[in-house]
Amino acid sequence: MDYKQRKKAILLLEDGTIFHGFAAGKSGYATGELCFNTGMTGYQEVFTDPSYYGQLMITTNAHIGNYGVKKNEVESDEIRISGLICKNLNVNFSRPAGDGNLNDYFIKNDKVIITDIDTRAVVRHIRDKGAMNAIISNNNVDVIELSRKLKEVPSMQGLELSSKVSTKESYFVGNEESKFKVAVLDLGIKKNILRCLSERDCFLKVFPIESSYEDLKSWSPDGFFLSNGPGDPSVMKDVINTAKEITNDGRPVFGICLGHQILALSEDVSTFKMHNGHRGINHPVRNVSTGKSEVTSQNHGFSISLEDVEKNPNIEITHLNLNDNTVEGMSFNHKNCFSVQYHPESSPGPYDSRYLFDQFITRIQDFKNNG
Repeated sequence: MDYKQRKKAILLLEDGTIFHGFAAGKSGYATGELCFNTGMTGYQEVFTDPSYYGQLMITTNAHIGNYGVKKNEVESDEIRISGLICKNLNVNFSRPAGDGNLNDYFIKNDKVIITDIDTRAVVRHIRDKGAMNAIISNNNVDVIELSRKLKEVPSMQGLELSSKVSTKESYFVGNEESKFKVAVLDLGIKKNILRCLSERDCFLKVFPIESSYEDLKSWSPDGFFLSNGPGDPSVMKDVINTAKEITNDGRPVFGICLGHQILALSEDVSTFKMHNGHRGINHPVRNVSTGKSEVTSQNHGFSISLEDVEKNPNIEITHLNLNDNTVEGMSFNHKNCFSVQYHPESSPGPYDSRYLFDQFITRIQDFKNNG
């Protein structure tokens, strides 16, 4: 990238606030809901996480691209964010094992970047005002024209996005001779979740979002998994109904992030859109049963109602967020089911919570022994 001949770029927020910067990545524009991630590392995994589909990513770390990109450090087959907003984009990366630089990676994935933005000012603004839609453009800085485009962008609330990132056809992961079989409902799954399960002697069949309970059941799995994913869970009525049938099956069920929210909705626990959401790799969560704190990796803009959970005698809270007391984990007393709002598979993030996969395997083993 020739920094002496940089093109101007613009970030326009839904409330009319404007930030000016410079162009990088693909030439064009991108729209979506603004969100920010506080992680200092793991940017490639973040950009390829399907849960970020439809969102413009602000990286709060001042330098992005320091260690380049690597082919196997991805959570899906392509970049999922709509576009990137950053302070300093480093084209010259320091890691000898890197496969390329971040700017070329975005160009290859047909994604727009705007750099030299005061990201701290943008984050402070949306922390006060709440998450909102925005548009970034690095080939057209006409505010009037960009405003017209921005008005056409739908609100994240009420938006179903999982069908955009779910697999179109079922596929298998792991060793067919593994001890356990797990049916995975793909709402936008990260590859590292599949790795964590397959490493625990699970053979996985990943099903598209429109799959029915009968589809999953017909494979004769030992357990069911509901994945993470993007969008508003409350509008996913078919998936919620499928979750009701799955949890009535008797075999163990584990849900992460959007899967956690879908399971809550299946028990008439409501969800709500958060002011900003939780996105980063250092969020403190208290394990209610042990009293210990876990440092967790998170990525969600919706949460489940603490009030509804506390009123439901069939649900036990297992984890609480130490920053805002939102529900981070639950277990059903009347069904073989548990879930967490955060990401125990990390990637990026700490490994504090990977024991949850072991708990899922224990439930499967107990069911096989006693069921």
